[in-house]
Amino acid sequence: MKRRIKRLDKKLSLWVVLFAASILVASLGFMFGVARLAIRQEAINHATEILENTTLRVDGILKQVEVATNNTDWLVSRHLDAPDSMFVYSRRILENNPDLNGCSIAFEPEYFKQKGRFFSAYSLNDNGVIRTTQEGNEHYEYFYQDWYLLCKLLDRPVWTEPFIDYNPEDIYSPGMIMSYCKPLKDKEGQFIGTISVDLSLSWLSQMISAVKPYPNSYSMMIGQGGTFFVHPDTTKLFYQTIFTESLEHEDSAMVELGHAMQRGDEGMRQMKIEGQECYIFFKPLGETGWSVAIVCSEDDIFGAFYRMRRALTFTVLAALLLMMVACRRIIRRELKPLTQLSRQAETIASGDFGATLPDDGRRDEIGQLTQSFTHMQQSLVNYIEELKQTTAVKASIENELRVASDIQMSMVPRIFPAFPNRSDIDLYASMTPAKEVGGDLYDFFVQNEKLHFCIGDVSGKGIPASLFMAVTRNLFRIVAQQGQSPAEIATQLNNILSHDNEQNMFVTMFIGCADLQTGRLEYCNCGHNAPLMDGQFMQIQNTNFPLGILENAPFVGESVDDIRGHQLLLYTDGFNEAENLQQELFGEERMLELMADLRNKNSQETLRLLQEAVERHRNGASPNDDMTLLCLKVLTAEEIAAK
Repeated sequence: MKRRIKRLDKKLSLWVVLFAASILVASLGFMFGVARLAIRQEAINHATEILENTTLRVDGILKQVEVATNNTDWLVSRHLDAPDSMFVYSRRILENNPDLNGCSIAFEPEYFKQKGRFFSAYSLNDNGVIRTTQEGNEHYEYFYQDWYLLCKLLDRPVWTEPFIDYNPEDIYSPGMIMSYCKPLKDKEGQFIGTISVDLSLSWLSQMISAVKPYPNSYSMMIGQGGTFFVHPDTTKLFYQTIFTESLEHEDSAMVELGHAMQRGDEGMRQMKIEGQECYIFFKPLGETGWSVAIVCSEDDIFGAFYRMRRALTFTVLAALLLMMVACRRIIRRELKPLTQLSRQAETIASGDFGATLPDDGRRDEIGQLTQSFTHMQQSLVNYIEELKQTTAVKASIENELRVASDIQMSMVPRIFPAFPNRSDIDLYASMTPAKEVGGDLYDFFVQNEKLHFCIGDVSGKGIPASLFMAVTRNLFRIVAQQGQSPAEIATQLNNILSHDNEQNMFVTMFIGCADLQTGRLEYCNCGHNAPLMDGQFMQIQNTNFPLGILENAPFVGESVDDIRGHQLLLYTDGFNEAENLQQELFGEERMLELMADLRNKNSQETLRLLQEAVERHRNGASPNDDMTLLCLKVLTAEEIAAK
């Protein structure tokens, strides 16, 4: 028991800690969830704000390019008669806008006859030094370049995709540039050339990439076709699109992101990039058709949150461990008095009811438990004495019931064959009480070549029914031996049983008398189940009252001319109303089917097969009523000879 007490303090400590842990886990889980949502929203707001500022700044630069181009357009149109002034205007754009990389004012071939086939005033900002030259020659036919043709063909200003501008004769411009091109027209509205202002993609990329919401964040920019213009992996620039990797490894999320950026959408996507969970914030870049995105890894956003969560988790675990140690010591100290109490309780449990329990004067639950044990001990002593007396009385009653059962069974014929000296009677009967004693009865005897027999079922069960059954059976034997008809026997039995019947008990009976020489059967049915003859119900015309209900009641008998060679089955309702575990009745239909197959069996074999069928139907269920069966067949001379 001491070991059990020690186990109890462990269990109580564990339950206390588990309860505290469940509350802490629920609280921390809620707190972490709310904190994570707040951090996520803050990250979205922060990254969105940075992306917005970046695109505004880039848009401002692009607007600056467009404004500078538009401000020069009218000057060029006014001085078409002075082609050399184009060098001044080209240079002036770069001087006024130091962020720009270059500017070309190019004209159609041989537009200025005196200048020849090529004329393009080109200025380049080379690290703050502006150089101006004539571009265009046999090796660099500018009017076939995208920056010249796009605005000519579309007849509107356009931004070109980034490209390498290379003129081997005049200016070598290393690096990628992108151009804003605007068509030039004369007074008649005819296309005569283009103004093209260049931005260095390297400069733009540095400006976009310099802004990082988090240490490991990076920016990327794609063109209208999805080509990377800005990306930390330089091997992807201009040679790969945002869809390239999805061609080798299917990635629907990346494809969806690429299409959204191409459409000019803006927003946020959460997806995996190279196996790492990331948040991607994207926004279109002005009217260029390009899109800028900032990629932030989840570890960057939630890194501090995860570190705090791990530290707090370890702290809580350590606190719970300390709590468990402290709780166990406190509980062990408080439960210490139970050890002595349990030891004394074991002594009492071993049979020493005189042992005294300790009383330490405590008034808490343990003190109350000690007092309860003392009261229990006294009650247990009294109960055991009462139990001994009750057991003795019960044993006496059970013994008396066994004797009563034996007496009851001895009152009905139990020796079979019933008439060993007669070959013309095939009769077998059985009686199975539902309890130790029952209320069913049967009897038969031969007198003056007449076979008198009966079967009955007393109302109720148990000892009262068995006593009523004994009286009824004895009365039947006495009255029937007087040679009266079944109806007369029923009349006398009814009058005797009805007189002073204060318990209002009654018995249903079938009384029969068969003439063994002629085969004539006289019978009187007193509220009993109709017997079966050759597997079919006998047609009972007069179903009289049960015996014992109404004194001086009239009883009418009936007869069958000859029953020789016919099988007769008498039974009580414990047969056809036998129930299984589902409370389903055996039923008359099943009874008729069985008897149809047993017509040629002898009486003993017939009853055995019927009892087995009932047991199969019950399938373990206890009998719900007494069951009595009596099978009779008066044999013909041919049947006797065939035996």
